[in-house]
Amino acid sequence: MTLTIRPAVPGDEAEILRLVQALADYEREPDAVKATAESLSATLFGEPARVWAHLAELDGKAVGLALWFLTYSTWTGKPTLYLEDLFVAESARGSGAGLALFRALAEAARGLGCGRIDWAVLDWNEKAKGFYSHIGAKPTTGWEAWRLEGEALDAL
Repeated sequence: MTLTIRPAVPGDEAEILRLVQALADYEREPDAVKATAESLSATLFGEPARVWAHLAELDGKAVGLALWFLTYSTWTGKPTLYLEDLFVAESARGSGAGLALFRALAEAARGLGCGRIDWAVLDWNEKAKGFYSHIGAKPTTGWEAWRLEGEALDAL
């Protein structure tokens, strides 16, 4: 089997959406995906691009996705690569695809002058937390994730 990691390009939208839906299924939120191929195209490949993605392929078939964007840390004075989604299809877990995606992210972060990579993980996802610990990541403490959306966002 040949594993390759590459940046997403126009024409990958359907595969990206398929992997996003598979992630939602895995995260027990199968009806949560509102993204479309068109919305992915606009945000990934529009001018300006607002998010970026890398695909992991095994023998030419997309089996993994890392979707990310930039934020900023006033404390480091540098941009931060924020990993919105990392997903590897169950059939490809253990193939090295997750590690290869993280290596591609590390390379992108260094190339963009980022001070760090941040992401969130579901509290019940012990396999993911084990993988992240294995590559040297540590959970942050003292911070809670908060969100404003829907009616509350509209009202504000």
